[in-house]
Amino acid sequence: MRRIAIYGKGGIGKSTTSSNITDALAEKGLKVMQIGCDPKADSTRLLTGNDRPVTVLDVMRKGDDLVLEDIVHEGRNGSLCVECGGPRPGQGCAGRGIIAAFEELERLDAMSVYDPDVIVYDVLGDVVCGGFAMPIRNGYARDVFVVTSGEMMSLYAANNIAEAVKGFRVDGYARFGGLIQNSRNVKDENDLVDRAAAEMGSEVVYRVPRSPEVQRCEDMRTTVVSGAPDSEQANEYRRLAQLLYDRSEDISGGMRLGDEEITGCECR
Repeated sequence: MRRIAIYGKGGIGKSTTSSNITDALAEKGLKVMQIGCDPKADSTRLLTGNDRPVTVLDVMRKGDDLVLEDIVHEGRNGSLCVECGGPRPGQGCAGRGIIAAFEELERLDAMSVYDPDVIVYDVLGDVVCGGFAMPIRNGYARDVFVVTSGEMMSLYAANNIAEAVKGFRVDGYARFGGLIQNSRNVKDENDLVDRAAAEMGSEVVYRVPRSPEVQRCEDMRTTVVSGAPDSEQANEYRRLAQLLYDRSEDISGGMRLGDEEITGCECR
């Protein structure tokens, strides 16, 4: 099982990138589960075509007996889609919501039941508090990649995530795999991202070119891999997906909580 976390600043295109990676790997016949770790719950919408998915926290709030079929939905090419969800606007902490959703997935033994070949965690990277850091700090994800562009704030967020991964590395948790450049046609963008990667002691593993196919397919609520399968942009995502698969480590075993207590989210 490969367990890959895709982080990135909000709005940088990490969910679009994650969904196309998931779709491309599922297209190859792999069983892929994508877990959206953003309170907006929009990670898997291109895979399911559903802008308002039922989230783990939605079902938990109802107080009913939760079963996996309530929260795991089939997406394109047989992918498995989960949205953690978040608190109601203005109520509660999104980081704690992720923690609660992960604990519920573990209680239901989701990884053993579905036995995916690949898990893709799509995680908001503007902040790396205890909840948003959970995929990298508690042994869920093994390989962490960050989607960025040449824009200053996306590079700033990428550096924060890289620092967080390095901090947890001593405990044997996730490792930092590098940057994925989601190109925005910023002036000298390649050089800016290359310099940032070097300062992080890492590298740019792939550059996704800017293409109108992405927006066209998003308007149709689909990935480029499924919505424009013969396009060059779809092939870009396929190459990226294969590269991440080859670079990630195959680790047996399901989700687990670490031995430490999560104390990084102090909001109530």
